[in-house]
Amino acid sequence: MSRSWVRRRPVSSLLLLLLAALLAWVWHERLALRAFPDILGAYSAKEYCSCRYVMQNPADYCLGYVRQYLPLSQFVDEPEHRRVTASGLGRSHSAAWIGEREGCRLAP
Repeated sequence: MSRSWVRRRPVSSLLLLLLAALLAWVWHERLALRAFPDILGAYSAKEYCSCRYVMQNPADYCLGYVRQYLPLSQFVDEPEHRRVTASGLGRSHSAAWIGEREGCRLAP
């Protein structure tokens, strides 16, 4: 009497099924996952710029405001130009203060 592979190896079967489900989810969310590294730097630069130069809060407060679970690899605030650059997950983004009515904008 032969037994099926699933009955002989239930743990391996379950792990294989979980791996297939994970791969299917990654494929389904591939565009969002590809954009994720840009979010950390862009969010940090834009929100810090708005906190610091639009709302005119102190620098220490704004650093705490934009703190993330994932750390930034580089963060540069240029008060003389009202420009902020944040780097994280290998991507770098800058935001600059445009004016009182426009606020801050991500720089190209």
